[in-house]
Parts: sequence; structure tokens; C-alpha cells
Amino acid sequence: MALTQELLATWRGPREAMRRRLQAGKREDRALAYLMLACFLIFMAQWPRLAREAYLIPEVPLEARLGAALFGWMALAPLFFYGIAAFSHLFAQMLGGRGSFYGARLALFWALLATAPAVLAYGLAAGFVGAGVVLNLLGSALVVAFFAIWLLCLKEAEAPVHA
Repeated sequence: MALTQELLATWRGPREAMRRRLQAGKREDRALAYLMLACFLIFMAQWPRLAREAYLIPEVPLEARLGAALFGWMALAPLFFYGIAAFSHLFAQMLGGRGSFYGARLALFWALLATAPAVLAYGLAAGFVGAGVVLNLLGSALVVAFFAIWLLCLKEAEAPVHA
């Protein structure tokens, strides 16, 4: 199944989509690719907001804002997400999870990638509409969607071992 179709299928059935990812075998390169693609899309989602801020507050140029966002999303965020994935696996183990660190990483990275298109929409709203009720509603819906997908994927990853 194509990546875009699989991302759409994740919104309809996160556990089934995660099960397919796990059945594909342990592929650390693929998990890292999911993470880096998600981080790049989230970085791109920042562009409209950063352009708006650079226009409104010209003391900090757009290039500086984009450079800082690039460093944050492509260098620091992946390290942070690896740590969060490890912590989520250890926490799931305390609750009886039987998965692996790889499964927890895959669950988080896949949830990030699955919600990245919604982050792009949020970024457009932040850039064109600006702060307000609409942006708050979109942000809240995005956070709920991300955590729902991540927790369902993590539940599948921490289930008894998949072959």
C-alpha cells in the first residue's frame, strides 16, 4: 500500500495500520525515515507562521527564524522523540506491555507522520488567520488526534509479540 494511502488508513484504524507496520519486520531505517519525514513536514508547516511573524516583527529576519526552526526540527526534535519513545516503552512495560523499544519508536514516529498533514493545515491557519479561536480549535483537535493515534499505535506495539 502506498504511504499516502497508509496514512489515510491510519486515521480510520490506527491499530490495523500499526499492525501492518510491525508485520513488515524490524526496519530501523524505515522508522528513522518516518521520523525525519514527519519532522521535515512539521518544519515546513512553520513557514507561514514564521513569515507572518517576520513581517509583523521585522527585527528578526525570516531567514534567522527559518534557520532556527530547521535546526530545532531536524536536529533536536528527533533526539527528543527518541527519548519520548524509550520512556513510553518503559512506562508500557510497567503496565504489562510486551513490546520492544523498536515498536514504541515506530508507534510514536508513525503517529507523528500520520498527523503531519494536519499540522500542515494548522500551520497554514497560523500563517493566514493568526492567533484566535480558530487556531485554538484546530490546535486542540490536532493534539487530541495525535495522542489518540499514538496511544492506539502504542497499544498495538506493546501487545504480545507480532511475527
